[in-house]
Amino acid sequence: MPRHETTQQDQESQQEIRRAAAALGRRRLLTVTGAAAVLAFTTNLPGSAQAAEADARTAVSADPFTLGVASGDPLPDSVVLWTRLAPKPYEPGSGMPKARVEVQWELAHDQRFRRIARKGTTTAHPELNHAVHVEAQGLGADRVYYYRFRVGKWLSPVGRTRTAPAFGADLNELRLAAVSCQAYHDGYYTAHRHLAEEDVDLVFHLGDYLYEYAVDAHGGARAYTDRTLPAAFNRETLSLEDYRLRYALYKSDPDLMAAHAAHPFLVTWDDHETENNYADDVPEDGGSSQDFLVRRAAAYRAYWENLPLRKPQQPKGPDMQLYRRVKFGKLAQFDILDTRQYRSDQAYGDGWQRPGPESTDSSRTMIGAAQERWLLDGWRASDAVWNVVPQQVTFSERRSDSTDAYKVSMDAWDGAPASRERLLAGAEAAGIANLMVLTGDVHRAYAYDIKRDFGDQQSRTMGTEIVATSITSGKDGTDRAANWNSYMGANPHLKFYNGHRGYVTVRLDKQQGRADFRTVAVVTKPGSSIGTAASFVTEVGNQGLHEA
Repeated sequence: MPRHETTQQDQESQQEIRRAAAALGRRRLLTVTGAAAVLAFTTNLPGSAQAAEADARTAVSADPFTLGVASGDPLPDSVVLWTRLAPKPYEPGSGMPKARVEVQWELAHDQRFRRIARKGTTTAHPELNHAVHVEAQGLGADRVYYYRFRVGKWLSPVGRTRTAPAFGADLNELRLAAVSCQAYHDGYYTAHRHLAEEDVDLVFHLGDYLYEYAVDAHGGARAYTDRTLPAAFNRETLSLEDYRLRYALYKSDPDLMAAHAAHPFLVTWDDHETENNYADDVPEDGGSSQDFLVRRAAAYRAYWENLPLRKPQQPKGPDMQLYRRVKFGKLAQFDILDTRQYRSDQAYGDGWQRPGPESTDSSRTMIGAAQERWLLDGWRASDAVWNVVPQQVTFSERRSDSTDAYKVSMDAWDGAPASRERLLAGAEAAGIANLMVLTGDVHRAYAYDIKRDFGDQQSRTMGTEIVATSITSGKDGTDRAANWNSYMGANPHLKFYNGHRGYVTVRLDKQQGRADFRTVAVVTKPGSSIGTAASFVTEVGNQGLHEA
C-alpha cells in the first residue's frame, strides 16, 4: 500500500494527534505518521482551523450544486437535508475557496415554494469539503416537503422528502425500497432512474454505495467515447482526497441524483466504502491495523460528508456509530445494523469454506456485543407490527451444494453462526412475530424464509429475508446463474434467486408484507426498461414467503 511522505508540518502535529487519539477511548494510536494521520483523528474539523469567511456572491463563480441534493434519516418532526458545494467536482478542493461559505435553505409545502414551512442559513466548512447537513426541525409528521439551497446567485435543484409518521401512529401501510452495490465502473445507474419514479415513502441503501477500485479514463463498462475521466480516479482509494473525489464521481451521476432528489434515504455501509471484506480494524490483506485505521478514518469521514446523516453519526477518527433505530408509527420499527465495524475477522482466511471449529466458535460476532445488546433491547421494547432489520450481508444459511462437503461464505452470517443464533433466540424470547431482514452485498436477488433452525426445515419460520440485487455491480447479470440449481437444491428455505440488476420494493400493512423484485435487462448500456422478476407475500402472524 503506498504511503504518504512525512513533512515537517506532520512531525509538528504528532503530539496533537496522539492527544486526540487517546481521547477516542476504544482505540490507541501508537506509531501512525504521515499527512493522512493529521486527517485521521479529531484534527482539521471546523473550529480547529482558522478558515476565513468568503462572500458567496464573488467566491463561487460557477454552479456549486453539481452533486445535487439529498435527504434522509426522517423523524416525525425532522429530516436531514444534504448538499455539497462543488463547482469543479473532479478536482481536489472541488473548485471551492478554502473558506467558510454561507448557504441558505428552504423547506416548503409545495414545489413552487409559495408556502414556506421552514428556512434558514447554515455554513459550508472547507474542513468538511463544503458539505452541508441541515437537520430541519419543527416539521409535521408524515408529510411531504420540498427543499432547495441557495449560494449567492446559484439555486440548487429541488428535492422532495417526507417525514416519518408520529410515534404511535396507527398506519395502514408503508412502502419502501432497498438498493445496494453500485459499482460505477460496472454500468449505468438506470435502476436509480426508475427508482426515482417509484411511489415509496423511503429508500434503504444497504451498502457498497462506493467502490474503492480504480475507474479508468473511459468509465469502465460505461465505455465513454465522448469524455475522459481524470487520472486521479484510475487508482484505488487510500487517502481522504481519494475518497472525496470518488464520491464526487459517483454522486455526479444524474440517475443517482434523481433518486436522491425523489426520496429520503436511510443508509448503512458495507465493505467497499472503505476496503473489500475488511473486518473491524483488520484490512483485507491482513496488514497493519494501525495503517488501516488511518485509511478507515478517511473513508468514514468522506462517507459522512457525502450522505444525509445526522450529527450523532459524524465520525470520531476511525470510529462512527452508524447503527440506529427509526420507527414508523406502530407499523414498523427499523433497526439499521453495521456488520463491518465491530465484526470478528473472517474465519479460515475468508471466502467460501467448510464450516468448522473456527467459524462455529461461540465467541464470534458479526455486530459486536454492544450492538447486539442494543438490538435485543430494542426488540424487547418493540410494539411494532413489523420489525425490519436493514443490514449488509446474507443472514440466512446459504450452502453451496447438497453434499456433505458443502461450503458457506465466511464473510456472511454463515461465518459466525453463533452470532446469528443469539439474535434468533433473542427475537424468539422477545416475541417478535413478524421479522424481516433486508440485505445487500451479493449482487443477486434472493428471498428466504428465516428458519429457527436451518438444519431442520420443519422448525418455525421466524421471518423472511429479502435480498436486494445490485444496481450495477457484476454488470448485466442473468436470470439464472450457473449455481442456480445447486443453491435452490441445497437451501429449501430459499424461495427465489435471480441474477439481474435492480432493486426491491416492499409494501407493509397490517395483514401482510409484499416484496416486488424490480430488474433491468442491462446496465452496460443506458436506458433499459424496468420489470418485475417476481413478487412474494408473507402474512402477519404466519411468516413464510408465497408467490403473489
